[in-house]
Amino acid sequence: MNPLGDDLLPYLVLAFGGAMAIGTAVALLRPPEQQRRGSDAAAPPVSKARAFVFITVGTIAAIWALASLLSN
Repeated sequence: MNPLGDDLLPYLVLAFGGAMAIGTAVALLRPPEQQRRGSDAAAPPVSKARAFVFITVGTIAAIWALASLLSN
């Protein structure tokens, strides 16, 4: 018997996976204000390929966690 609950790991994976996927997608779709104005700001630290990998991994983790929560 876990004092934090038996479903703690799936909830944490759902939270982190969802945050990773949604946060990266929002950052990719809506860059900082300086970059939108066309100023000579430095390139973003995350490439598009890396962003798509983060979105994919986060989505897979969130789907896995949701499936394990619903299967109980």
